[in-house]
Amino acid sequence: MKPLTRDWAEKAEGDFLVAAQIMRRRKQRVYDAACFHCQQTIEKYFKARLFEAGLPFPKTHDLVVLLHLLLPVEPLWKAYEPSAKGLTEYAVSFRYPGDNATLAEARLALKYCRSLRAEVRRSLGLKSK
Repeated sequence: MKPLTRDWAEKAEGDFLVAAQIMRRRKQRVYDAACFHCQQTIEKYFKARLFEAGLPFPKTHDLVVLLHLLLPVEPLWKAYEPSAKGLTEYAVSFRYPGDNATLAEARLALKYCRSLRAEVRRSLGLKSK
């Protein structure tokens, strides 16, 4: 694995750990932050996979755009488009006043995140955690 790919994956794992820790709390769960970190996890893992494949990618938070760039090397990932679309909105939507994530949204974001994370890690040859 390329060193920068590993760096992307390590950053992604940091976001995943934060999201998972938030959702394990009994009190003071910050659903907005959990959703954001789920989105960031997958954004960074997608960019890790793109980098490893030698595919260029734009500066974007849109997971569907990144997923479509991955389809030439991971065609079966097309099935993950609904999950990528669902997570994409969390890059920005809850970071500012006016809208707040719910427990249900945070749980769904973590579910999507876990699924996509496992698939990308498998593709990169990383052990399941």
